[in-house]
This record gives sequence, structure tokens and C-alpha cells, in this order.
Amino acid sequence: MNKVMLIGNVGKDPDVHYYDSDQAVAQLRLATTERGYSLPNGTQVPDRTDWHNLVFYHRLAKVVESYVRKGDKLYVEGRLKYRVYDDAKGQRQYTTEVVVDSMEMLTPKSQRPNAESPQGTAFE
Repeated sequence: MNKVMLIGNVGKDPDVHYYDSDQAVAQLRLATTERGYSLPNGTQVPDRTDWHNLVFYHRLAKVVESYVRKGDKLYVEGRLKYRVYDDAKGQRQYTTEVVVDSMEMLTPKSQRPNAESPQGTAFE
């Protein structure tokens, strides 16, 4: 199994859709950054940011809809899912997603616009 653990910042508010008797799916992009450093010869290696596509289902999707916003810091655990599809132009597209099994919100309450939102709470 391709288990993934990530800590990063949400790039934009989640995109949430409902289907079949109040079931939800939420999608968002999470940015993780590898900090830059200096080599012994003085060469500077810059920060590198990677973007990850996250997918949440059912109860976890509803939690994301209610509490997660752009800029929030999250810890997520999930599994990799690879998909292939044809876009509107008929071009074959390949994408990798993280299907999230559990999440912890790391943004302090004092930095959230909605003060009653849970910080440090794990959701599965």
C-alpha cells in the first residue's frame, strides 16, 4: 500500500460536492515546502514547494467543508491513487491524488477567522 503522510498549507478553499443521499466528496490542494539550504561551497539551494491533490470522502469531507480554509496548516494521512482520464479536448491526462483517511488541523484557533473551529483535533 502507498501510505502517505503530509504536513502543509491549503492552497484555496475546498471544493465540495454532494451525491447519493447526502454523501460528500471534498477536494483541495496542499502545498508542502522543502526548505532551502547552503552547500559547503556557498551555493544557495532555494526552497522547493510541491502541490498535492487531496480527496476527502463522507464524514471527513463534511468536516473539511465546515472548518478548512485557504492558508490552514494540515497534517494528513492517506493513500496514493493514480487516475487516467480524457479531458474536454480529448487529451489523455494522468493525475496522482492522496485519498485522505485521517487529518489533524494544525492552525491555532487564534489565527482562524472562525474561533470555534477545532485545532489539534484529529479526524478519521
